[in-house]
Amino acid sequence: MKENIVPINVADEMQKSFLDYSMSVIISRALPDARDGLKPSQRRILYAMDGLGVQPNRKPVKCAKIVGETMGNFHPHGDMAIYPTLVGMGQWWGTRHLLIEGRGNFGSIDGDPPASMRYTEARLHHLGAALMNDMDRDTVDFVPTYDERLTEPVVLPAAFPNLIVNGGTGIAVGMATNIPPHNLGETI
Repeated sequence: MKENIVPINVADEMQKSFLDYSMSVIISRALPDARDGLKPSQRRILYAMDGLGVQPNRKPVKCAKIVGETMGNFHPHGDMAIYPTLVGMGQWWGTRHLLIEGRGNFGSIDGDPPASMRYTEARLHHLGAALMNDMDRDTVDFVPTYDERLTEPVVLPAAFPNLIVNGGTGIAVGMATNIPPHNLGETI
């Protein structure tokens, strides 16, 4: 049997592996995409809400239902990341222009935690819905979900510059961003 051992330089391999890992984290979860201003978890929540029909002109639904839909179809990493992300998009003190309209205890500006997802409700805010305008017209690419049962958008069509309007914060491996929010009327 022939040996297939390839000698490598440990320093070079560590550098390459670190770069590969950091790029994976940056692209897959840590920093917002400039095209729609969203991180993947935020995008998946909004897309799941759209799929549930939780529009601005409809009655809100329990956040637990939104979290379950998101986790079951698009984001299999557990509800511990999904619910705080959903809540963050509905807190007026943390998001300049809301993407989600929350009902119930969504926490406080003083740092009080939100109520459990079984006690709160939410629906898309009109700006959250505007991020998905014309998605049915082949405006964005879709990719298979984690289990390949469904597809999800790579980015949302974004009828307004969400990254500029709401800003963005993210910490990745060896990189971070903190983009301040801006006035919607001055950006369009």
